[in-house]
Amino acid sequence: MASSINASTSPAAIVQTADGTGILALQTGNTTAVTIDASQNVGIGSTPVNSRRLTLNTSTQTDLSIVAGSTNYAQLLFGYTGADNKGIISYYNNDNSMQFYTNASERMRIDSSGNLLFNSGYGSAAVAYGCRAWVNFNGTGTVAIRGSGNVSSITDNGTGDYTVNFTTAMPDVNFGFTTGGDRGAGAGETRANQLSFVSAKDRGTGYVRLATGGTNTTPSIVAPEDQLHVCVAIFR
Repeated sequence: MASSINASTSPAAIVQTADGTGILALQTGNTTAVTIDASQNVGIGSTPVNSRRLTLNTSTQTDLSIVAGSTNYAQLLFGYTGADNKGIISYYNNDNSMQFYTNASERMRIDSSGNLLFNSGYGSAAVAYGCRAWVNFNGTGTVAIRGSGNVSSITDNGTGDYTVNFTTAMPDVNFGFTTGGDRGAGAGETRANQLSFVSAKDRGTGYVRLATGGTNTTPSIVAPEDQLHVCVAIFR
């Protein structure tokens, strides 16, 4: 039982009752809408099920709970039924991290340094190293970007020589990159058994400069050449 304040419909009045449990129920039409227990837990639509918890509930299925578990953590719980947490977002003071769970297992974390960690087949959350810039462009004729991220423009420095300019600069020049490209079919030939290359020749915090070329069949000489498809991705 609980002490209650009820906005009763019959009689049309505020009806108060009391007991010794220390629990207060706020009721509308004889149905409990809010419960405050002796530990100051608040339940909306249901009695609180855990310490220091605000629970929002529909019918018998608790949809959302906000928990201040202790001085070490606070949690937002989704789909809570008994001990079964379908989803959790937690903040832990002991390492100042945000942790994200689904089906009771950690899937992603943001650590105190702002690193994003995720579990995608690793077995545990590991740091995800993001692609900081990428581009796919046509290097023949007038250079044209097909698609990109964090790339403001391409500078055509001459045959087989391009500069990829970043919209937002890298923190330093110690980034890694991967490149690729193809020459396409030339006039009157299929380019069969001919090699093409894309490589970095210079870099700075705001750019990476690429050299592209290929081999001719007769004789087999590597030479600068514009590429039909040039791709580069920057990781840091």
